[in-house]
Amino acid sequence: MKFEDYHISFEIKKNLAKLGFKKPTDIQFKSIPPVLKGEDVLAIAQTGTGKTAAFAIPVIDILHRRKNTRRNDGIKCLVMVPTRELAQQIAEVFDKLSRHTRVKSLCIFGGVEQDPQIKSLDGDVDVLITTPGRMFDLASQGFVDLNRVEILILDEADHMLDLGFITDIRDVKRKLPRKHQTLFYSATIDEKIKKLAYSLVENPIRIQISPKDPVSKNVNHSVAYIGMDDKRFFLERLVKENEESKILIFVRTKVRAERVFKAMERVGIKSLTIHGDKDQKDRFDVMSQFKKGEVKLLIATDISARGIDIPSVEYVVNYDLPEQSENYVHRVGRTGRGREKGFAVSFCSDEEKPILKEIEEYLGRPVTVMEIKKNDYHETLDFTEDADDNWKALIIDNENFLKNQKKPNKKKKK
Repeated sequence: MKFEDYHISFEIKKNLAKLGFKKPTDIQFKSIPPVLKGEDVLAIAQTGTGKTAAFAIPVIDILHRRKNTRRNDGIKCLVMVPTRELAQQIAEVFDKLSRHTRVKSLCIFGGVEQDPQIKSLDGDVDVLITTPGRMFDLASQGFVDLNRVEILILDEADHMLDLGFITDIRDVKRKLPRKHQTLFYSATIDEKIKKLAYSLVENPIRIQISPKDPVSKNVNHSVAYIGMDDKRFFLERLVKENEESKILIFVRTKVRAERVFKAMERVGIKSLTIHGDKDQKDRFDVMSQFKKGEVKLLIATDISARGIDIPSVEYVVNYDLPEQSENYVHRVGRTGRGREKGFAVSFCSDEEKPILKEIEEYLGRPVTVMEIKKNDYHETLDFTEDADDNWKALIIDNENFLKNQKKPNKKKKK
């Protein structure tokens, strides 16, 4: 089935064709019809499969048709997401898909001045895309009216509920009209979060794509056993042997991100960092440069692991393994998106082997081990151009982590 065969507005079909979208992905194919019918939906699908368009297309169609017969009288759809970057990305999708329609969207988030956002709220806004903190702030000040919201969407729903927003979300739902539609979308979900989600909806349509494998088949996974002290040497070599590739590096902490950045700088590798200590303008600028390929190496904490669509990332490197196994799925989902192929490479020290075991249990299969011969290992250590004797400062922040590391919690295989 092609998009041109759907009973959606001509304007949306025109936008989809202009964007090069001819056929729906699996999640779009299964999600669009029930959303158009007004059903509550709980959708679980791999990263990079087009979840945003799966709810944006039918929502825009619904609101466009309804506005044809009545004047604008407030926000009709509320989209809540965990991060500012994801909010902006979803807003871009809504903007592209709603061109030439009557639907207007607005994105608001924290970390920036609220006055311009308040002024924008006075305009003709049908879809509000927002992070919880800023939305609750403006709602408490009387600038966001939820009384006419007909559709509530939680993207990255498992993360939203796991962050402890469940009470706030229930408060939001109490402010909505009694009859409204609720849509949850996520790449991963466990039993606890699933129960919370079901407590917020009525007779939902559950859609689950590739439930046995939460990671796209386009991603090639591997792990290399590397000493904690030696990881930066192997990163240096990987980057220099793939100079034209766009590479996304994940580390555990903000401090560690900056130390890896300094280590790369010392060996002549240009990189950028993104984490919670950067102000919002810097974060958007960094993401823009990386997306455009102006800088090929981005060092990030898990702030960038959720939902962000970055074109043509060929390698995701888990410089540090994530402490939560589901974050592995979100990290490696930044590559191999759509029809693209990608590589996920993890550096695992002896101390991190219990974490790797938990990740493998979560995935339901072992990660392929890259065997490194002793001579090759030492060759990599000799490969470095870093003559700085203070490079071990890079791992100082690991000492407390390793001393206080808790035994990983066993999680049931999804």
